[in-house]
Amino acid sequence: MSTSGSIGRRLAPRIPDAIPGLTTAFVREALHRAIHGVGPLPPAAHAAEAQLSEQRGDVERAVHEVIENHVRYAGAQGFVTNLGGVVTAAVAMPANITGLALVQCRMIAGIAHLHGYDLQDPRVRNAVLACLLGEEQIDKLVRKRRLPAPPMALATAPAHDPDLDRIISAEVASDLIARVAGKRLASTIGRRVPVVGGLVGAGADGFATWRVGRYSDRELLPRATR
Repeated sequence: MSTSGSIGRRLAPRIPDAIPGLTTAFVREALHRAIHGVGPLPPAAHAAEAQLSEQRGDVERAVHEVIENHVRYAGAQGFVTNLGGVVTAAVAMPANITGLALVQCRMIAGIAHLHGYDLQDPRVRNAVLACLLGEEQIDKLVRKRRLPAPPMALATAPAHDPDLDRIISAEVASDLIARVAGKRLASTIGRRVPVVGGLVGAGADGFATWRVGRYSDRELLPRATR
């Protein structure tokens, strides 16, 4: 884990107290909006199907395009929400967290759809959220028995466990807050020029989204033949 990420994890438990309303509820809301669409962004499945059509039914290439598109989205929101430096942190940081959650949820949901998963299934929704944590964090949580299994097993479990909804939401919220807090610390203390901070934010969010996308593609194995 990077130094900024480690510092972010130490700060994470304090951030919801400093920024009222930033709770685990935003994770589920981001997932809901990602699946059903928000503003100019159509629902995840619709966007994924459009990519599949463009790629003439080639699922692998469609998944690649879904990831690349969302890397660009993540970079754009990362740049904008990291421009202001310390002065605007109270506003920009929640925006960056929720924006990153929305973009990454939408990407993973699109991948899951292309691989034959039902996005209305609560087991699949928990798997989508779990993918946000990334392979390294998932492995740690499974070893510590804070999660029962990796995302693929969650998506295909015999039955939905409602208790997992809260557990996964809390883990994802904590992880996103930690990542954004650590990144913001790096861009505002280590680099005090606001535009540079925006570039740091864009690069960090874009790269993180690419890694999550690649992990989701590997983890959520195809379940149906088109």
